Amino acid sequence: MNNNNYENLKREHPCFGGHKNNKGRIHLPVSPGCNIQCRFCERKINDTENRPGVAAAVITPEEALDVIERALQLCPDITVAGIAGPGDTLATSYALDTFRLVKEKYPKLLKCMSTNGLLLAEKADEVIEAGIDSLTVTVNAVDPEIEAQINSAIVYHGKKYEGTEAAEILIKNQLEGIRKVSAAGITVKVNTVLVPGINDDHIETVARTVSEAGATIYNIIPLIPQHELADVREPTCPEIDGARTKAEKYIDVFRHCQRCRADAVGVPGESDYGDRIYQKRIAHKDTFSHG
Repeated sequence: MNNNNYENLKREHPCFGGHKNNKGRIHLPVSPGCNIQCRFCERKINDTENRPGVAAAVITPEEALDVIERALQLCPDITVAGIAGPGDTLATSYALDTFRLVKEKYPKLLKCMSTNGLLLAEKADEVIEAGIDSLTVTVNAVDPEIEAQINSAIVYHGKKYEGTEAAEILIKNQLEGIRKVSAAGITVKVNTVLVPGINDDHIETVARTVSEAGATIYNIIPLIPQHELADVREPTCPEIDGARTKAEKYIDVFRHCQRCRADAVGVPGESDYGDRIYQKRIAHKDTFSHG
């Protein structure tokens, strides 16, 4: 773990600082496609839903630079350029292409990326080269039998895998990728979606395993019942708190996630300029795949 990088993130990144530092972030929705099929995930292009996997439009890496410029004019407190979808950041080249451009034009901005981790092990060197400061990997289980109940399939090097076979590949690649990027000094945050009746008794094992792999901070996100898991109830506050308490035996735990959209802009909990930056400024393009 790179303690210096982590301490800097707590000062300059609104998520790592618990929103106490009044810093802002901009999410750049440049990643259209995904390569895994989470049973709870329903990616959408709209202006209304406030949750991960949703954006008003998908933009190109070049457009992202213009978006950052306008965002900084509206909100000079922005210190972080993040990419969290609406698909997976490593399923296409757009996220890393964007970060390379950001690194050159806005070298002072922290670069924050989220991924499902399927391709993280093989793209770790590119992630490191792009200058990513913090990486979030969603790891919902480290037991293939449990993971298969949360994620139904993956598409890996052009082939579709399902069930526990898919889960084994995903988990292996996630943990190997975390080891590689954390060893290079990138701060790794792990997200786990808490699904009652499926992985609620597995959280402690996930926390211990990702910590051993090099993750620095752990974020437990309550399930939003939808898609194939629409009939599963959302976890209660005591259940979430209990899971966090178990995880804290092994790793620092994040307690203030607001489940931001993939095109959020501003200071979390204080300002949101997304409608002024994306919905009204960038037209939806039929020529750019929403995959």
